Amino acid sequence: MTATSDTVEAVYRIESARIVAGAARIVRDLAIAEEIAQDALVAALEQWPETGVPDRPGAWLMTTAKRRAIDLVRRRETYARKLAEVGRSLEDVPGPELADPDAIDDDVLRLIFTSCHPVLSTEARVALTLRLIGGLSTDEIARAFLAAESTVAQRIVRAKRALGRANVPFEVPRGAERAGRLGSVLEVVYLVFNEGYAATAGDDWLRPALCEDALRLARLLAGLMDREPEVHGLAALLELQASRIRARTGPDGTPLLLEEQNRARWDQLLIRRGFAALERAYAPGAAPGPYTLQAAIAACHARAVRYEDTDWRTVATLYGHLAKAAPSPVVELNRAVAVSMAEGPAAGLALTDALAREPAMAGYHLLPSVRGDLLERLGRAGEARAAFLHAAELTRNARERELLLTRAHRVSR
Repeated sequence: MTATSDTVEAVYRIESARIVAGAARIVRDLAIAEEIAQDALVAALEQWPETGVPDRPGAWLMTTAKRRAIDLVRRRETYARKLAEVGRSLEDVPGPELADPDAIDDDVLRLIFTSCHPVLSTEARVALTLRLIGGLSTDEIARAFLAAESTVAQRIVRAKRALGRANVPFEVPRGAERAGRLGSVLEVVYLVFNEGYAATAGDDWLRPALCEDALRLARLLAGLMDREPEVHGLAALLELQASRIRARTGPDGTPLLLEEQNRARWDQLLIRRGFAALERAYAPGAAPGPYTLQAAIAACHARAVRYEDTDWRTVATLYGHLAKAAPSPVVELNRAVAVSMAEGPAAGLALTDALAREPAMAGYHLLPSVRGDLLERLGRAGEARAAFLHAAELTRNARERELLLTRAHRVSR
């Protein structure tokens, strides 16, 4: 690949969401919009090696895509219907060459809400968002989630068809609908980050590229929706969590528990960004939402110079608020850990044992893992070993299984 081709690919990766969104506003069809964006990419690959890279490559791609979109609509036999549907927007499309190439167009926000529409399954929303907004190829998405490329490709195609069948409008919802749809958008970004931060399956504990994609999406949303506290809450959470990534594994990729991490390796720039986003997340007179509360918990860890300095009582209190704002057995399990650190392992174990009766926790490997830790702290070695071995059987991540087996071996000595 030539240097010019490398440049084309890099620019397209950065600009693809805006280009697809701009085309989608004209043709009102995500599948066609993506094809038009790809056509613009091909045009750049053909022309730039001859003419040189333009001063504003993103604007060039946008101009090319919008012209092709307009031409496509005009060529259709149904042009009159489409023109009535689109109205004056066809002729009034602002020329990208006159626009600020660094400005984030509202079209991108429309694209995000469309890709994350609740009519789609969670897996489809994640795949489509990474494809259209994240700019990832089908192969990259497949490798990130350890899925077959054909499976991911079919998922994306079906998602586009489902949006078409449901006549999902290419727009940002308003009022009560917007609040409900925003939750779907934030969930997608959160799920992508978590899969990178603690992979559910495979040989690697971390997949930093997924974390980076999610963090970029969170920052994009924060820029587009500055007045939405939970958007800033999610951004704060991901910034603070991402700050620990370098310290979460040893040189050989072995997972390191929070108390084992070298905090000097925590990224201070990301921590400062997280603190700043957290300040914006606390809206005057409004109760903090689930992502803001999780970010506040992460901030407690970030402020502690040493593990021993962690304000566990505040962490436990915040988990109590989170359990009310977004009740779930997983939140309760995390609260049990915080309570065990603030009040002792026996208090935490009582809460953990109560969760064993929850159907949603059946097969959840972190429940016996937490029990093993608490039992070990209580000196009940045999029970702790059994709990760690059970957790190792349940996890699908090879690195995590190694860690749990090591802990089981250590406690049995």
